[in-house]
Amino acid sequence: MSYARMKFYCDDKRCINCDGCSIACAEANELPVGISRRKVVTLNDGVEGKEFSTSIACMHCTDAPCEQVCPVDVFYIREDGIVLHDKVGCIGCGYCLYACPFGAPQFPTDGAFGTRGVMDKCTMCAGGPEPTNSDKERELYGQNRIAEGKVPVCAAMCATKALLVGDGESVSEIYTKRVASRGHGVQSVPYGWSTAYGR
Repeated sequence: MSYARMKFYCDDKRCINCDGCSIACAEANELPVGISRRKVVTLNDGVEGKEFSTSIACMHCTDAPCEQVCPVDVFYIREDGIVLHDKVGCIGCGYCLYACPFGAPQFPTDGAFGTRGVMDKCTMCAGGPEPTNSDKERELYGQNRIAEGKVPVCAAMCATKALLVGDGESVSEIYTKRVASRGHGVQSVPYGWSTAYGR
């Protein structure tokens, strides 16, 4: 049986930098202070016509570099392409952080000298290696919405539906329809720019 590979995509033409996705993620998964599984980044801030925001988290790479560099092999890739890890076996070495091009791995600091704890990252709301929807899975990895047939909480809470998630074909199909419906001659200045910055 062949599974579809799950992917995230943020439509930067729709992202309004509201941070709803990162707040929903932190709240739903009861993340400790200092851990941010998802963040919104604005590029070309203040540059008229070139500013845009995008939501970034673990992109659940097909050839996940984090998995390739982990010395204790705590990473595993599910058949549907979701990249997960086993927190119990993590030694907090940080190799995954340096290998990840998206800065997805997060490390809480514990103790007086900021010693690094075990790694935490986006699970695409698919839990971890513990029994599905068990108390231990919830405590270590957060919600397992995928097992319930739901989309990750970040995508569910995105007000403008900029954050797309699903198998690669579905996401591509949705984005293709959006681009085609934009038409020609669309103004290059973002909506509300003249009101916010005045000319």
